[in-house]
Amino acid sequence: MILGMSLSTFVTVHVVISLIGIVAGIIVMFGMLGSNRMPGLTAIFLATTILTSATGFVIPPLVSAKFLPSHLFGFLSLGLLAVACFALYGQRLSGAWRWIYVLTALISLYLNVFVLVVQSFLKVPALHALAPSVPPAEPPFAVAQGIVLVFFVVVIIGALRRYRPVPVYG
Repeated sequence: MILGMSLSTFVTVHVVISLIGIVAGIIVMFGMLGSNRMPGLTAIFLATTILTSATGFVIPPLVSAKFLPSHLFGFLSLGLLAVACFALYGQRLSGAWRWIYVLTALISLYLNVFVLVVQSFLKVPALHALAPSVPPAEPPFAVAQGIVLVFFVVVIIGALRRYRPVPVYG
């Protein structure tokens, strides 16, 4: 039992939260390319991505005395999200905080998508057949992750150049 839920239910909730964060984050990311602030969806993206990282720490076998790559991703994501939230809500994207927000928010989204690709290759039978090692290390997995990385690098550069939302006062 985790937080009053069976392990299966907790993992399902964690996955649903993760997918909501990814979908919201992708919409926000494309909104950035048009300097669209999207405050409600941005809050959903940030909150669900924080919850994804936080809940990931209590899923066995991630709960262990041994430091795992998933722990590194979780800590890195939470750190990036803390900076993104401070840049957005504390500093209101003033000055350099605009590009700091874009970079930290979108890198945290990338980390979440990276994990989605890993989990997809582990859990989806057709993908697992292409990369059966655990963790996946075969060329199809590397190609998929390479495509995701290049996509995010291109979009992050575009968002850094184009995201100039109208300031909100008050």
